Amino acid sequence: MELQNKVAIITGAASGIGRAIADDFSSQGAKVIYSDISEIKDLPENGKYFKADVSKSEEVKKLVEFAVAEFGSLEVMVNNAGIGSMGGILEENDDNFAKVIEINLKGAFYGTREAAKYMAENNIKGSIINMSSILGEVGFKGAVSYCVSKGGVSQLTQASAVDLAEKNIRVNAIGPGFVKTAMTEELLKNPDFNKLITSSTPLGRVGKPQEIAGLATFLASDKASYITGQVMFADGGWTSK
Repeated sequence: MELQNKVAIITGAASGIGRAIADDFSSQGAKVIYSDISEIKDLPENGKYFKADVSKSEEVKKLVEFAVAEFGSLEVMVNNAGIGSMGGILEENDDNFAKVIEINLKGAFYGTREAAKYMAENNIKGSIINMSSILGEVGFKGAVSYCVSKGGVSQLTQASAVDLAEKNIRVNAIGPGFVKTAMTEELLKNPDFNKLITSSTPLGRVGKPQEIAGLATFLASDKASYITGQVMFADGGWTSK
């Protein structure tokens, strides 16, 4: 098993990509903290639930402390929790922009910082994985807050990787394309939007959460021991155009 006995936290693990990652980690032998603001049931034997709002630094700190108290260590942190948001630069308002940044970018910052502190203090060769997006790399009409937040996550990843390399803590990000989840379900039901997305994706379809989970498992494993500071796109070719 790729992650045998590693302890991992996955935020935003109630559904979608986060749940797929947490379940895949569990199937690969990891001891997993499933974290979300929503209650999570039907956990595997090697899984525990902890409620945390990633936009609050004190709750993220308690999340890391819980993982260590329950399982005795922390080797992998996946900062996946996030929200979608539509609105162009002319329509976006202060409150919504701040909310997206608080959850998507500050949440990843808090998770990276708190996990890295524990790993560095305990000489753990850890892996931190942030969830960016293709929209952290390219613009998309009518999604300014989301694009800004995910662009920030990509830069957070690269800057943190440089800071933490001497501690043997790897920091990488995944940049999914459009994936069928609860966040995108309503948008993808719109025939025109669906056609726009599939026609803009060289593979001609949206992704599945399990296809992102496999990449996360690789980045968390020792097979990726020489990979850090990378934003790895799983996007059906979107960013290759």
